[in-house]
Amino acid sequence: MPGYGILPASGGKGLLKWEWAEKQLAKSHSYWLVTVRPDGSPHAMPIWGIWVDSAFYFSTGRKSRKGQNLATNPRCVVCTEDPEEAVVVEGLAEEVVDPVEIKRLGVPYYKKYKWKLDPKLGPVFGMRPKVVFGLQEKSFVESATRWVL
Repeated sequence: MPGYGILPASGGKGLLKWEWAEKQLAKSHSYWLVTVRPDGSPHAMPIWGIWVDSAFYFSTGRKSRKGQNLATNPRCVVCTEDPEEAVVVEGLAEEVVDPVEIKRLGVPYYKKYKWKLDPKLGPVFGMRPKVVFGLQEKSFVESATRWVL
């Protein structure tokens, strides 16, 4: 992974598979969402979310700091909850407004959290990754991986 001074001695063997990253993203119960305040400073908060069709979906209150930040700057970072098997996703969050799509996403959301994904409670966002990092603590030097999508 450039910038870390780590070059796998195996020439790339040991790097993580995309399927591993997707599994971590799907199984994480909670996530860290980092958004950007109007003054450019970061704001991090834990959230619930689902990984569906290679995208991350979540909801937040429109007037929450997260919601206000995303309304003015869609750039964000989502991190899984386990730092020993970490996945860090960088991308842009876009509000999902199609009621059919929200209903479709509500099925896995309810299955995971027993909570209805309801846009009346706050907007639903979808974030398609631009860059993803996969980090396994036990094999960091050999396995630190970056995907550019």
